[in-house]
Amino acid sequence: MTRRVVIAEDEAIIRLDLKEILIDEGYDVVGETGRGDEAVELVRTHQPDLAILDIKMPGADGLQAARDIRDLGSKVAVLILTAFSQRTLIDEAREAGVAAYLVKPFQRIELIPAIEQAMARCEQEWAIDDESRKAVSDGAIAQAGAAEDKLETRRLVDGAKNVLMERSGLTEPEAFEFIRTTAMTTRARMADIARQVTEGVLTP
Repeated sequence: MTRRVVIAEDEAIIRLDLKEILIDEGYDVVGETGRGDEAVELVRTHQPDLAILDIKMPGADGLQAARDIRDLGSKVAVLILTAFSQRTLIDEAREAGVAAYLVKPFQRIELIPAIEQAMARCEQEWAIDDESRKAVSDGAIAQAGAAEDKLETRRLVDGAKNVLMERSGLTEPEAFEFIRTTAMTTRARMADIARQVTEGVLTP
């Protein structure tokens, strides 16, 4: 399935370059703008898979736009473009719901891996969210414990991914897919599968 993208970059030349690269790589650019506030509206209207946001824009900066996109409640991955790579910025971006960032100026070969990293991270997070919501609706955990359950699942899955990457040579997406697929086929929770992987009981 073709991934749909919204671009928000206030430098027209960079925005054009991004659009051309994405189209060449098979992405569908459904909206583009030079303003952060307009980016949020484009996301609301087009419901893309990915939003690429510059960190500095009129209307709203990239981090504020990312927060507003997160608050829409849609499954949209966010990639931030920035000229800075300070630790504080990275932490703030993560809190805003940003899945990955790319430091400008960037090379063409760096863009697509950054996008795929952002999408993979978000798809993993969404899968854990979906499982947590299902557990609540099925009465498996109390509503009050849903947030703690999700955090624990994420912690266990992250640990199991590291084990699979080290022991079996899997990539991060492959490791996560093994955990998720095994959970689905065995009708188990991802947290339980992750524990089995970490304990060495379960291997690919």
